[in-house]
Amino acid sequence: MRENSKAAAETVIQVKGLTKNFNLDRQKSRTIKSMFTHPLRTLRKIESTTQHALKEVSFEVKKGEFFGIVGRNGSGKSTLLKLLAGVYQPSTGNITIDGSLVPFIELGVGFHPELTGRENIFLNGALLGFSRKEMQDMYPKIVEFAELDKFM
Repeated sequence: MRENSKAAAETVIQVKGLTKNFNLDRQKSRTIKSMFTHPLRTLRKIESTTQHALKEVSFEVKKGEFFGIVGRNGSGKSTLLKLLAGVYQPSTGNITIDGSLVPFIELGVGFHPELTGRENIFLNGALLGFSRKEMQDMYPKIVEFAELDKFM
């Protein structure tokens, strides 16, 4: 729940027990053999897993304080900022903001949700001027560095 209301006199942002989960659906291809042994099943099976982006996060920011978010890839930094900006709704917990909050970073930057992880990497590489061959060579290192193995 995101509320704009008067919190404690000097508190401008208050986050209590904030949790955000995402359901990740993955299509698993079946083999040609399974088409003949189980003809009534579809060619693709959807598997769903839950990604826990934030778990029970609580903090306060007082008027005049500076606040920074630091962490590894996948630690929930962008998710937290999107929750504070009202782009996402929390799974559980509360966000109270006294006044208005203007996001100071572009929250839409990153991966396009309709493309696969591989397609996103190649698209971003092309936008940066890399050739397809260069991207093929760099791809394994990019996946390893960005800790994206389980999402590819």
